[in-house]
Amino acid sequence: MFLAAAAPLLLIAAAVPALFFSGRRPGAYPRIAEAAALAALALVIAEAALLATGHAESRTLFLAGAPLLRVDVVAATMACLVGFVGWVVVRYARTYLDGEAREGAFHGLLLSVIAAVLFLVQAASLPVLVAAFLGVGIGLRRLLLFYPQRAEARRAAAKFSLVWGAGDAAIALAALILWIAFGTADIAVISATIASAPATPVAAHVAAGLLVIAAALKTAAFPLHGWLTEVMEAPTPVSALLHAGVINSGGVLLILFADLVQASPGAMAALVMIGGFTALFGALVMLTQSAVKTALAWSTVSQMGFMLLQCGLGLWALALLHIVAHSLYKAHAFLGSGTAVKAVKAGRKPGPVAAPGMAAVAKAFVLALALYAVVATLFTVLGGAKSPQALALGAILIFGVAYLVAQGLADAAPMALTRRTATASVLAAFGYFGFQLAATLIVGDAVPAAPEAGPLEWALIVLALASFGGVAVAQALFPHWAHHPSAAGLRVHLANGLYLNAAFDRLIGGFRVAKPN
Repeated sequence: MFLAAAAPLLLIAAAVPALFFSGRRPGAYPRIAEAAALAALALVIAEAALLATGHAESRTLFLAGAPLLRVDVVAATMACLVGFVGWVVVRYARTYLDGEAREGAFHGLLLSVIAAVLFLVQAASLPVLVAAFLGVGIGLRRLLLFYPQRAEARRAAAKFSLVWGAGDAAIALAALILWIAFGTADIAVISATIASAPATPVAAHVAAGLLVIAAALKTAAFPLHGWLTEVMEAPTPVSALLHAGVINSGGVLLILFADLVQASPGAMAALVMIGGFTALFGALVMLTQSAVKTALAWSTVSQMGFMLLQCGLGLWALALLHIVAHSLYKAHAFLGSGTAVKAVKAGRKPGPVAAPGMAAVAKAFVLALALYAVVATLFTVLGGAKSPQALALGAILIFGVAYLVAQGLADAAPMALTRRTATASVLAAFGYFGFQLAATLIVGDAVPAAPEAGPLEWALIVLALASFGGVAVAQALFPHWAHHPSAAGLRVHLANGLYLNAAFDRLIGGFRVAKPN
């Protein structure tokens, strides 16, 4: 019995009636679409439960002797995530799209995209993986053009198609190279061969490089990140599905080929540098945005960069955990953005801003690192030794904690703020190692362990620590130099994303990229 395989087929079957009920208020079809999404969620949860309780083992579904879909810890986790987020988005869309001219067509497209993503996260062979990525791209482009009369929507769809299509081409070429080099399209066989090989063949290095390029494109990494910040021109359910689900496909791709990517030091180094820079760049730009959805979009850019950094450090279990946590948070953030704006507007009150000085910032970083050392030692005793990469990632996260502590130690900070920052610091430190331990235990040997730290790995770790540490210190001291003319100019440049998106617009013809359908 392969319950998870039935989930995308059920969604495709439920999407077919949209061809006949594509217009406004298509009767009971929106409720049927929601019921199908809920049934698909139930199927993948049941499959995951069988796997978790030992009533089923990791296995592969074959069709005419060729591998089609797989069930293992990673696939089951991602299928449950996609099923849950998909059901929430479909349920939200039933009310949100009520009365739209093409309401029925929207629900059908939404179910089709969710089905394609389910095929993607469970793909067991190279052709299925390539076909799933193509299907996701085609469906999403149609959703992004739901309002074809809007020039901004056409521009966003054109940019998405170019970047996503380039990623598809890289995946297809990597798949062809792997198929020729290893004589099989079975992803599990390829990964096992790489893991047991004494040396990595040149073809594998080339394929790993292509997969890194594809993952960077799919996750909107710098410098081709602009398309992700403009998808808000589509209906809110589309933004939520893209930012909370589809954008993670690059991370899923890397985790699926973790053995291959980790066998290529160049690919791992590229992930650290691309991911780390994208994370910092996205976070800085996010702080300059005034629109809620735009800030959320830049937050996604930053989070995806951080996820690529985790993959580059070989922390595959944590990257999987990051995907799950970010998806749930971002779906809630987008779908609840309108309510959040009203709540902030109603509760906003002017008041003093705590501006920590140099002494407070230095003290905060010392305290945060001391707390981190204590908690890391405790979890090392309880859960075993941690890799240098895991410890470095924890230190990067603790830099954010240090920023919170600095706010609480500022001279003008009220005692309540100090207590809140202290509590948040302790919870963050315990939370990081606690979730890390849980993720490692749950995923087990489904993904490779972090590689031993050699000269290259140590150089990348030092670079990441220095970069994130420097930005954290600058952010903590920002109130003291925010009014300098240079800072004001930098803020303008960052608010515009260093104009890279404008350059991309010029390359594709600006607003004249497509004609209304």
